[in-house]
Amino acid sequence: MKDLNIKKIQPTKGYVLVEPAKAEAKTSSGIILPENESEKPQYGLVLAVGEASCCDDCCDDKEDCCGGGCGDCGCDSDEEKVSGCCEVSCCEEEAPVKVGDKVIYKKWGGNEFKIGDTEYQFLKFEDILAVIK
Repeated sequence: MKDLNIKKIQPTKGYVLVEPAKAEAKTSSGIILPENESEKPQYGLVLAVGEASCCDDCCDDKEDCCGGGCGDCGCDSDEEKVSGCCEVSCCEEEAPVKVGDKVIYKKWGGNEFKIGDTEYQFLKFEDILAVIK
């Protein structure tokens, strides 16, 4: 995949592509750290954003997410819906960020992906903790 370019990558539903910030090579007291000893940063720049995904906490059966009963209240169809439970027309989780945002994400969240010497992270929407303003 020599011709693979980061601009050609579009995350799938529910994922964000982030370029992590560069790890600090020096401590606050001035000690220079070897590359493998420095801790990876938990923040970076959003490069691409996938489409909205169906909420995990909405329905167990994703086919029911935008239709029939969700099962959370015991209902199985449109006719039996309990007030307040299954009234959403569609339960989708919108992307909490946009391209260009700087974000803080979970320490152990995401999947690393490397192109050349640059590492990237694919993060689930839920792995993003904050947007840096």
